[in-house]
Amino acid sequence: MTIWIAIAVTAVGCYAAKLLGLLVPAGALERPLVRRMAALVPVALLAALTAQQTFADGTALELDAKAAGLAVAAVALLLRAPFLLVVGVAVVVTAAVRAITG
Repeated sequence: MTIWIAIAVTAVGCYAAKLLGLLVPAGALERPLVRRMAALVPVALLAALTAQQTFADGTALELDAKAAGLAVAAVALLLRAPFLLVVGVAVVVTAAVRAITG
């Protein structure tokens, strides 16, 4: 029964968050600082998710094939490689490190 309580609380919380977003006055959303922050929040969330999925294993730091692929992708981006090439190089390096480390 506790799982249904958790689902209900989560549903109510999501509805409340959406309702609060609709109740914010339009004038508050037009401020330059709010616009800048709204543009940066998705990038920050994606970066945090990428870092957590790449470097974390539970509560421990883990440097494995995913970290090598991400490092090579970062270097390719710094060299201004096309996005498809960045993804391809990262995939190949990740697969190669996994094959080597077994």
